[in-house]
Amino acid sequence: MPTRLNPYINFNGNAREAITFYETVFGGELTIMTYADGGMPHDPADKDKIMHGQLISPSGYWLMASDSPPGMPFTPGNTMTVSLSGDNEAELRGYWDKLVVGGNVMQPLEKAPWGDSFGMLSDKFGTPWMVNITGPGNA
Repeated sequence: MPTRLNPYINFNGNAREAITFYETVFGGELTIMTYADGGMPHDPADKDKIMHGQLISPSGYWLMASDSPPGMPFTPGNTMTVSLSGDNEAELRGYWDKLVVGGNVMQPLEKAPWGDSFGMLSDKFGTPWMVNITGPGNA
């Protein structure tokens, strides 16, 4: 699987509505994982919120979306993150190691409950990044 670079948009409780709207705009294959599906600790009121939504259009566009995680602030105007994902661990860890210099780690790049390795950081320019390395059997 090639490494992908795509936008990842955060929402404040309406990610499902937004990503299904984008599906009507771009078409394609939509997959949705809730916080409950992902095994993330959550308040029962958040169990159906979107932890990860992914739309792959027939034109090859990748768009991802989620509801801001419980406990993380939602700031309108600051709702976009750049996502790097794939199964080339050396390549993706190399990007992580370079992006983190002078930046701020929000979540270390480590094994996640869904089986992949995942981390979040803000680079030295304040740009937020997510890195997801596909785990064995998750490709």
